[in-house]
Amino acid sequence: MSYQLLVILSFVLFVIGMIGVAMRRNIIIVLISLELMLNAVNILFVSASKYMHSLDGQMFVIMVITIAAAETAIALALVVKIFKTVGMVKIDDLKKLKW
Repeated sequence: MSYQLLVILSFVLFVIGMIGVAMRRNIIIVLISLELMLNAVNILFVSASKYMHSLDGQMFVIMVITIAAAETAIALALVVKIFKTVGMVKIDDLKKLKW
């Protein structure tokens, strides 16, 4: 694939993820949309790394994957705890958890 097609693919995936974060009210769907956005950035990093014949982009991808794994583990633990406490995982109904 050419560099331009990979940039367009990355942009489309990022926009789909951004729409998912903005429009959805279920925490699980929001987390999936965030992961989609991170993967779009990973595609862009790898394609730029290939285009510039450098390994810098691939090192950033490894960092992003590591951070995304930690973020997912912590977020899913919070979602399970919130579900056990409140009984729902909708974002609008979680305003009850404010101090």
